[in-house]
Amino acid sequence: MTCILPSKQKSQQSNCICCKELFIPDARNRRHQQYCEKPECRKASKRAAQERWLTSSKGTGYFNGPDNVVRVQEWRKAHPRYWKRKKASHAEDILALQDFSNVQVIDKKPDPEISEKHALQDFCFMQPALIIGLIANLTGSTLQDDIAATSRRLLDFGRDILGKAKPIPTTY
Repeated sequence: MTCILPSKQKSQQSNCICCKELFIPDARNRRHQQYCEKPECRKASKRAAQERWLTSSKGTGYFNGPDNVVRVQEWRKAHPRYWKRKKASHAEDILALQDFSNVQVIDKKPDPEISEKHALQDFCFMQPALIIGLIANLTGSTLQDDIAATSRRLLDFGRDILGKAKPIPTTY
């Protein structure tokens, strides 16, 4: 099906530099728009824009080096709970997101085979994201230095409880 456009719209068409098809650019951005609205062309536009930014004077080394580590640490200190989700404002919103489950009776005697397979230590060490999230939640900080210091303290405390010798100290 061909679309007959008024002569004014024909003169305003551009070729998409990704798919090479004609499109009508947005009126507010007509001089700069080089990509059409197709999803694959939008992705190509995003890739090209990122590449231009990374090779520009502002983008070169933006994510690297000690200055940027300090910049990120200061931003995280200024925004300590940026990663927390906001709580739902209404009780019905909370209930709508929950699945109701049937009540299940728990055996009073645990099965020794299951208990041995799922020891607390094994469960914790298999899930480092759980540990990091727990420490960040307890300390209220997402800074790597704070999490590392707290991890070392907790590890020493756990070794004391288990009666295990501390390893030779290393500098961090």
